[in-house]
Amino acid sequence: QVQLVESGGGLVQAGGSLRLSCAASGSRFSINVMGWYRRAPGKQRELVAAINSDGNTNYADSVKGRFTISRDNAKNTVYLLMNSLKAEDTAVYYCNAFVVHGTVDAYWGQGTQVTVSS
Repeated sequence: QVQLVESGGGLVQAGGSLRLSCAASGSRFSINVMGWYRRAPGKQRELVAAINSDGNTNYADSVKGRFTISRDNAKNTVYLLMNSLKAEDTAVYYCNAFVVHGTVDAYWGQGTQVTVSS
């Protein structure tokens, strides 16, 4: 069982920045993909950014050029640097991890609130 612990959420004014961190522990196998999803009230959870163990990344169109995802494989930690924040970025942000070892297992953090005031 993999546990994910998120930190870094909070309240920020539009145009400001935040950095989210997520540390994974307890995995029997290497974590192939780590990333961030977000859920705004009344909306479906959506992918924000993801990064695999080789450093390949993927971003939602809405955050390209503003957010940067990075990863420390040795620490099983993923980061999300969020710049030029907008009110529409307000959501609960969830860390996720995918472990591939014959089967594919997905794990999720409890979420951290990001609120951008306009």
